[in-house]
Amino acid sequence: MSIDFLLTSLIVVASPGTGVLLTLAAGLSRGARASMVAAFGCTLGIVPHMAAAVMGLAALLHTSAIAFQTLKYLGVAYLLYMAWTTLKEQGALRVDKDMSPRSARQVIVAAILVNILNPKLSIFFLAFLPQFVSAADPHPLGRMLELSLVFMLLTFVVFVGYGLFAAGIRNHVISRPRVLTSMRRTFAGAFAALGARLAFAER
Repeated sequence: MSIDFLLTSLIVVASPGTGVLLTLAAGLSRGARASMVAAFGCTLGIVPHMAAAVMGLAALLHTSAIAFQTLKYLGVAYLLYMAWTTLKEQGALRVDKDMSPRSARQVIVAAILVNILNPKLSIFFLAFLPQFVSAADPHPLGRMLELSLVFMLLTFVVFVGYGLFAAGIRNHVISRPRVLTSMRRTFAGAFAALGARLAFAER
């Protein structure tokens, strides 16, 4: 396992994106347990992209404009939906005192969808992983799977860190209605901005 791979992966994972945003929102609105659930869901959302890259299916998104655009606009629609529900106090920043089983499932589903509906992740894996697999490696598939699992582990650990930080300041936020309202608007705007960025993304 090269240092270059670990550093590059850490930079990619720690960079603010939809997964980070959702995990922060879960920590702020529902506490530490919810943030860990969100981090787990975001990590699970990587699996289809990882599998697509390992099996070469991500190449389809790179070569087929229709496939890429279809998945992309589904992702855009979902991010805009997240922005709307957050603003209406029904989405990512809905404040719950307890993390019920139903709300846990909702967080996991939302986190998985956020990553699944991002075609850039598949293309990222397609371009990223092969750079760290030697042409002389006798088991390239196993090596790619190993690297992918390390990437997923880093994702989970970093996202849990983000979520626990958000959970730590939760009481300071929810005890101040104006701050909570501002946070809702900020998160809704961020989801909308990420949706707009994805809408203009090219293969």
